[in-house]
Amino acid sequence: MKKILIVDDELNMRLVLSAMLKKEGCEVSSAANGIEALQILKSSKIDVVVTDLKMPDIDGMELLTRISEQYPEIPVIMITAHGSIATAVEALKKGALDYITKPFDLDELKSVISKAIKTRTLKEGELFLPPEEIERIGIIGTSQKTMEIFDVIKRVAQTTTTVMITGETGTGKELVAEAIHYNSPRKNNPLIKINCAAIAETLMESELFGYEKGAYTGASVTKQGKFELAHKGTLFLDEVAEIPREMQVKLLRVIQEQEFERVGGLRTIKVDVRIIAATNQNLSRQVQAGNFREDLYYRLNVFPIEIPPLRERKEDILPLVDYFMDKFNKKLDLSVKMDSEVNEILLRYGWPGNIRELENLIERMMLLSRNNLITSAEVPAELKEAVDKMITAPEEDSKKPFKEYIRGHLENVESQMIIKCLEESGGNVTNAAKKMGLSRKGLQLKMIKYNLRKDSK
Repeated sequence: MKKILIVDDELNMRLVLSAMLKKEGCEVSSAANGIEALQILKSSKIDVVVTDLKMPDIDGMELLTRISEQYPEIPVIMITAHGSIATAVEALKKGALDYITKPFDLDELKSVISKAIKTRTLKEGELFLPPEEIERIGIIGTSQKTMEIFDVIKRVAQTTTTVMITGETGTGKELVAEAIHYNSPRKNNPLIKINCAAIAETLMESELFGYEKGAYTGASVTKQGKFELAHKGTLFLDEVAEIPREMQVKLLRVIQEQEFERVGGLRTIKVDVRIIAATNQNLSRQVQAGNFREDLYYRLNVFPIEIPPLRERKEDILPLVDYFMDKFNKKLDLSVKMDSEVNEILLRYGWPGNIRELENLIERMMLLSRNNLITSAEVPAELKEAVDKMITAPEEDSKKPFKEYIRGHLENVESQMIIKCLEESGGNVTNAAKKMGLSRKGLQLKMIKYNLRKDSK
């Protein structure tokens, strides 16, 4: 049973709304003002908040702001008079799910509450990160390739174009999909993810399109599919190459016509969904082999984004290390640091598992570390062996001592960072030094070391 909190300073309105919602099987709590509402939210699990816009002390807008900050997973519906619609629209911009105007009927209220409950379910189980993490998921790294990817994301996010993301396992394809969605006009609507490789072939159709009650044995209730859940939002099809051939034609129809029928259903359902697909395979080769429909391939591949492996963007490794250490220090309540010798090893490694492998390794080493310091003792033996065997440099570099080789890499990264900070600061050495956490004198010495000028490019 879903629990609804009604907030209104008019007793009659609270009583009417409570009676209407209880008839629909909802559990209802009520509050006469924003202060009471916040106290109830603190002590009870609430699924949806319905609040009047105009109230004394804490009004609906202020209550919305506090709920968004303290309970971002709870959808808020605003109640307003016809003359306050402009204010209600402003509330939508600040995070309200929807608004209803007085007087309203039961069907309108039921529809809005149903949408709110669906949104709450999605936020608990389908959306990728709580709001405080969204800004941090931006593409982490300082390499030229990463900056180019981020620029592409910003451009394509503003469109409704279908996107195909390709790259090895663990390169961050899902992060790119999330970044596109949360930088798009659809960011306040659902982002639904489905791993096509993890779904049995016999269940694929019902997962994507849903099913009607009685469609097959065990279908005791009607269920919405991923396309319906993603209406007005984004559907992320991960490992899209794994979709069975016979399902591909049905997927093509939805992409072309934005409509489908549930399994066992006759009613055509219209949807507005943006598609982002991802794969670690070469889909054009799958087309040539007859495993993937050519027409579907071209429908999905309207705007391709290729994510390079981590070994091709070594400059991103240390920023990623810093990011993951900060993440796990907070998550595990630790204050672990990394010995510079370990950084050298991480820079030399080839990362066949890419960013995911790096993240898992950082968490493992932090848990194994002693005295809040990760040393080479925590680095897995197999990783050290792989580093020893790897040939990652030209022949003349491979003859250099290990520390000398790594020092050269680190110095190259540092000089590129100095150039970038100077460019962003318009050649102002003081501001560039602040960006890098250095004193002005310290930065000047490094500029002399690398023979850099204020206008270095």
